[in-house]
Amino acid sequence: MTSPSPVGPVSTSSVLDLAPVVPVVVIEDASDAVPLARALVAGGLPAIEVTLRTPAGLDAIRAIAGAVPDAVVGAGTVVTPEQVTAAVRAGARFLVSPGWTDALLTAMQASGVPFLPGVSTTSEVVALLERGVREMKFFPAQAAGGTAYLKSLAGPLPRARFCPTGGIGPDNAPEYLSLPNVGCVGGTWMLPADAIAARDWGRVEALARSAAALR
Repeated sequence: MTSPSPVGPVSTSSVLDLAPVVPVVVIEDASDAVPLARALVAGGLPAIEVTLRTPAGLDAIRAIAGAVPDAVVGAGTVVTPEQVTAAVRAGARFLVSPGWTDALLTAMQASGVPFLPGVSTTSEVVALLERGVREMKFFPAQAAGGTAYLKSLAGPLPRARFCPTGGIGPDNAPEYLSLPNVGCVGGTWMLPADAIAARDWGRVEALARSAAALR
């Protein structure tokens, strides 16, 4: 199968601004990818992070990129330069990593697509700003200090914008989204395991619609 071409360029800031929530999707069966993505898009969540935690991840990205033109599909849990290359070839329109190294950052910067490198400390944020990167993933958000930590970064580091992920659900997402340095949050609560197992895409769409209305 030939790799689909990205539908068009997406700036990193526009990824943060597409919707208040970016669903973090773990696909076990690639055949679920397209109906799942269609349900999320129909619910108002077009930016979809498909993690590379499972063998089906790249096939899922490829399927969504080829069949769901309204989705902005990205690759998550990107931890090696090789995964950067494979994800972009599969059709990923943005990349998300849980953390970063110099080699990984260099590969993401050379990929031609937007990326959100993961940070959990002030020094990591400063290092990325020094390299011209202003949009980042804050992970694991709750364990790393939550909204209090992000509030403390806003004063000294106002140029940094974040997509917090990790421990975020419908109850605490609004608090994150109210912060000036948060563009969106990442989460999985609109993707309950029993709904995925039952292929209850209507329920996924309804949960996505609720998430999209959080801001």
